[in-house]
Amino acid sequence: MSDYSAFAVAGTNSNCGKTTVTLALLRALRRRGLTVQPFKCGPDYIDPGFHHHASGRISANLDGWMTGLDGIRRSYERFANGAEVSVLEGVMGLFDGRDGLSGSTAEVALTLHLPVILVVNAKGMANSIAALADGYANWHKDLKTAGVIANNIGSERHADILRRALGDRFLGCLPRNDQWTLPERHLGLVPFQENSRSTEWFDSLADALEAHIDLDRLLAKTRAPKPPRSAPISLPPSLRLAVARDEAFGFYYEENLTTLREAGIEIVEFSPLRDSGLPERINGLYFGGGFPEMFAGELERNEAMRRAVREFPGFIYAECGGYLYLMERLGEHRMTGLVPGCAAMHGKLRSLGYREVAGPLGHARGHEFHYSESQMNRKTAPLWTEVTPDGDRGFREGNIHASYIHLHWGNNPAFVEKFRECLSCSG
Repeated sequence: MSDYSAFAVAGTNSNCGKTTVTLALLRALRRRGLTVQPFKCGPDYIDPGFHHHASGRISANLDGWMTGLDGIRRSYERFANGAEVSVLEGVMGLFDGRDGLSGSTAEVALTLHLPVILVVNAKGMANSIAALADGYANWHKDLKTAGVIANNIGSERHADILRRALGDRFLGCLPRNDQWTLPERHLGLVPFQENSRSTEWFDSLADALEAHIDLDRLLAKTRAPKPPRSAPISLPPSLRLAVARDEAFGFYYEENLTTLREAGIEIVEFSPLRDSGLPERINGLYFGGGFPEMFAGELERNEAMRRAVREFPGFIYAECGGYLYLMERLGEHRMTGLVPGCAAMHGKLRSLGYREVAGPLGHARGHEFHYSESQMNRKTAPLWTEVTPDGDRGFREGNIHASYIHLHWGNNPAFVEKFRECLSCSG
């Protein structure tokens, strides 16, 4: 039997506790001395930050719509390399996706032939949990479920009722504990950079899991073939890309950065909040997404950094929050002024959904999600010649490439090569 285990932690719906269960599993497995690799199904950036701190390894995204099914397999093989356990946190409910199963947790589990552990918020539930579990287990004939973890349990008596109802499918439970609740913003958690948790917090989750879940049995029920060892050929570093990384900017698909490194691009991180200047000898700047609106005053006060960005002659690529930073103003606060427009925050969602783009960097797929709205003060050229379905087309002028859309290009060699060409021609 294989000594490798892998499984997806899926929810019956959003907010059922799958992130809490995932973090408890990651921490407990790591404390046992196992090398555990986390993944996040779907386009979310925030949960992977918590995964990293629980497991000690970078978490990667798996999304069938953005990368295709072959892309899921390549990503899984790349990041699971050397792991003893892989834990995939699902997105929304098990079968919820963009269109049918596309983009769903079930699609990822089926593509990788991995079993699913179903997380149920069992507050106020007794024998009905068995009927619910049966429905999820039997809805798709090819999907294997390894069992159920009941979350939000009120007492040992409550746990006993659920255990009897589920029988062998009951893997264990987590008790109700308000201290484990993570604050939310918009449609997700507040990022780890703003909402860090101590080692003791993660350990308290792991303690509860070890006390209420038979982890050895869980691992035995989720044994899987080890993924093939992938060894991509990496070019020696010849270019340097400065990547903005702090509380204001932290949304990056890890596979994008990994493929840039494999293409011979050294990643150098810097902070637009705290640093007074850009890293030395760089060919380009990459501003990812985040919540710059939460730190707009601090970004404005760092005039030295804003000036350094304005005067930078090389390639600049920005997505969503990074796009806002390149504008003249964000709300009442001055930004860098490289994009001739202003952005304002709104209380209601302005855009949400998958996007496919075409433009000077090639074709790619990604996701658009923002509460802000931008307005240009003069006619500008778009970055993307096509956006499907209709979405933000961004801004392109000189060395600046910016838009609201977060792209996943980790499985798109043509996009990476175009990105590298832009870097090599600048700086």
